Amino acid sequence: MEWFKKVQIGLKPQDKHLIPDGVWVKCDKCRDIIYKKELAQNLSVCGKCGHHFRISAQEYIEFLLDEGAFAEFNSRMTSADPLKFRDSKKYVDRLKDAMESTELSEAVRTGVGTVDGRSVVLAVLVFDFMGGSMGSVVGEKIARAVKKAIAEKMPLIIVSCSGGARMQEGVLSLMQMAKTSARLAQLAEAGLPYISVLTHPTTGGVAASFAMLGDVNIAEPGALIGFAGPRVIEQTIGQELPDGFQRSEFQMEHGFVDIIVNRKELKATISKMITHLS
Repeated sequence: MEWFKKVQIGLKPQDKHLIPDGVWVKCDKCRDIIYKKELAQNLSVCGKCGHHFRISAQEYIEFLLDEGAFAEFNSRMTSADPLKFRDSKKYVDRLKDAMESTELSEAVRTGVGTVDGRSVVLAVLVFDFMGGSMGSVVGEKIARAVKKAIAEKMPLIIVSCSGGARMQEGVLSLMQMAKTSARLAQLAEAGLPYISVLTHPTTGGVAASFAMLGDVNIAEPGALIGFAGPRVIEQTIGQELPDGFQRSEFQMEHGFVDIIVNRKELKATISKMITHLS
């Protein structure tokens, strides 16, 4: 099948050495071979089947906000290790590795920007930083972003992409669920809109707290959204789950998601939501 794909795009098996690494990428859903530059121009959405590849926090910032409008705050906050946690590796070493690979201090970026000229507070989780997990600093940065939105009377947008609470911080990470939820209650009392964008995956303690509390919950197509993973649920209840369980479409059908939006239409949709809710 792989050989046939190469023939389809005009390549012979013996020409494999002529293709530079990283030029082509295979779609996880339809298995089509896509030119990487073309995929990037399409916001990492497969032109054939519409599969949404995972993208970086920086890419969300660039296409959701007006050009050059992002002013980041609290970018230097870093996690401590009060529990002195260690599994196969020390927590401090995991943090160091994540910082070096992402060139970021934590698993969320927060800042002020504009969407079609309207000022907003934006927070975007970084999956490449320990799976976008929520520890004390992530929870604190989200809480401060909400506080900033209240103080400046701005709408809040949070883009979630996370495996959930950070196990290396134990109960301290679980406390962030209550803290962020309480801050969002204050935002609601102030009459300010909160738009939650759910991307693949949004699970665990993040899904069970701020990610599902939006005035509008917007999901990207095919995103895994839920608390425990399907495999864990199947093993627990001893039953086979229905097709598409916990995917965006399933969650919308059951009332957990308000709207599913293609990434290419996400900024325009958020802009309309802000207009209607402000």
